[in-house]
Amino acid sequence: MKHWLKRSLLGLTGAALVVGSLAGCAGQRHGWHNASEQDRADFRARMVERVGSKLDLDAAQKQKLAALTDKIQAQRAALRSGGDPRAEFRSLFQGDKFDQAGARKLLDTKIAAVQSGSPEVIAAMGDFFDSLNATQQQKVREFMSRGRHWGRG
Repeated sequence: MKHWLKRSLLGLTGAALVVGSLAGCAGQRHGWHNASEQDRADFRARMVERVGSKLDLDAAQKQKLAALTDKIQAQRAALRSGGDPRAEFRSLFQGDKFDQAGARKLLDTKIAAVQSGSPEVIAAMGDFFDSLNATQQQKVREFMSRGRHWGRG
């Protein structure tokens, strides 16, 4: 595999994990399943500012990061559409036998949501990562190699 392609794919994956980790952890800590859309938008704006300050992003890069967070949020919403995912999963066990047809339908629905939204997420992630300079890309790689979040300060 060509060196630049390998680096680009690694960076793209890293950026996805960074944004996904931040959004996922914040949702669990603060009970985001009950938050309003305005609260979620405010959180995404704060997250863009925090990541922007850590990476020294310019306005155009922040705009691309914001677009990426919006795409990821839309993807998460599509995956959660149809109700409570845990309740949907528990419903498969309600009868005398496991509802295999229901499980296949649930899986097909989730796969379709991932397939329909993933190209936009990947494109937004590529736009964001490719807009970073070499120093910023290295910061993302270092963050990914540590396997933990940036500090609070």
